[in-house]
Amino acid sequence: MPDERSVQMTDDERDEFLRHGGTGVISFETDEGEPPYQLPVSYGFDVDGGAFYFRLSFAPDAEKEGVVDEDRPVSFVAYDRTDGGWRSVVATGRLKEVTEAEIGTEAAEAMRNVEIPIVDVFDRHPREVTFRFFRLDADDVTSRKEARSES
Repeated sequence: MPDERSVQMTDDERDEFLRHGGTGVISFETDEGEPPYQLPVSYGFDVDGGAFYFRLSFAPDAEKEGVVDEDRPVSFVAYDRTDGGWRSVVATGRLKEVTEAEIGTEAAEAMRNVEIPIVDVFDRHPREVTFRFFRLDADDVTSRKEARSES
């Protein structure tokens, strides 16, 4: 019976996993004793710069805007089952809002990888929803992959 465990990915494996963007969960620190504020998100990744990019939506009077604008520590988790088994990456740091004018060519390519699903999840008309771009230059990045060995 195979022994299933996880091991760290190499930098190349991690970059390949993140290269095409995808989805994950971003968690914002909250007041002591409160659970983190968590959001499922789509992301892009700039392999050369090592930055994650997010396009976050903000409806008027949204709770999210107050959490994002307070420069709180965040953690981001991307995970997926690949042909080689499960993969996950955890990045921590702080978000910085960016405009398209501030973004270099490689980063712009990463932002193009942020695919926003066409799903009506808002209780408002889409024209009432604002989208803002953010970058996470992670202070720490860890990655894991599923490893199988025969006993």
